[in-house]
Amino acid sequence: MKAAVWYGKKDIRVENVEPKALQSDEIQVRVAWAGICGSDLHEYEEGPVFIPTEENDPLTGEKAPLTMGHEFAGVVEAVGSDVTNYKKGDRVVINPTLTFGNKPEDLDPYDGFSFIGLHGDGGFASYVNVPESAAYTLPKTLTLQDGALVEPTAVAVQAIKEGDMRLGDTVAVFGAGPIGLLTIIAAKAAGASKIIALDLSETRLQKAKELGATHIINSGETDPVQAIKAIVPDGVDVSFEVAGVAPTFKQAIDATKARGTMVIVSIFARSIDWNPMHLTNTGVKVTSSIAYTPTSFQQTVDLMGTGQLKPQGIITDQIQLDDIVEKGFEALTNDKSQAKILVELSGEK
Repeated sequence: MKAAVWYGKKDIRVENVEPKALQSDEIQVRVAWAGICGSDLHEYEEGPVFIPTEENDPLTGEKAPLTMGHEFAGVVEAVGSDVTNYKKGDRVVINPTLTFGNKPEDLDPYDGFSFIGLHGDGGFASYVNVPESAAYTLPKTLTLQDGALVEPTAVAVQAIKEGDMRLGDTVAVFGAGPIGLLTIIAAKAAGASKIIALDLSETRLQKAKELGATHIINSGETDPVQAIKAIVPDGVDVSFEVAGVAPTFKQAIDATKARGTMVIVSIFARSIDWNPMHLTNTGVKVTSSIAYTPTSFQQTVDLMGTGQLKPQGIITDQIQLDDIVEKGFEALTNDKSQAKILVELSGEK
């Protein structure tokens, strides 16, 4: 079968690989669609970030080279002997987060986690084996292409919950890339009264407006903090840092009201210089979000199924697996009009 295999920085190869033997607690999924994530892009441009290269991952038992892809949905092709909840032909979306399962779900990821597609073979392939516990039934109201959007949307849902955003709150989203756009969609669904999107790209800002931002600010053309406070004089209730660079980290704090909350959603590629007195002097609380709990993932499936969450507007291109480097990773690196690129595997609906 074909798979997109990560070997190293700027080295992803589409090649033929042998499907792995199915374990008793696993299902084999015939992948229909898979999305390219910002984390995948980090691995391509700067990796290894998460991908294990020296030792086998403690949860997956795997290391590079490995098949990437953790945003995917498909159809069950086969089931292991101990699988009870799924059968061949079932439509599923995969929660790629693997944990040890020794703590309550809100603490569990911080005890150690691995990702299907980053720490072990993932969904940029014709078939992939995953634990039964990673599969979630896709509602009939959603297509398999919709299913490929569940995982990144769940990241945004978890971020909203981490920020304790309430009905009527004002929010600012720093960074209008894919996760920033999904955070805007989730904030709108959660009842934000004002959603201020900030980015350097006019194309991305217009997309943010299209998807629910009430105000857009080009941070390269005006002081972003002053512009936000012209809209919300005391600062927003909750800000979301989704750019992963020092300027937006500091601006997000400055744009938040005293005792408000700033949520770090992005993955920082490198450390930043920052003085914690920044918090002492502003009264802003800073928290962070990593992935999502199983509850948040199921809620995302449910909310998309009912149409309360509609992330489909972030799709900007659909490509074939053979073109994943040039039309996927390179396009996302060089073309800021791109948001979510989906890779067609079986292409089933």
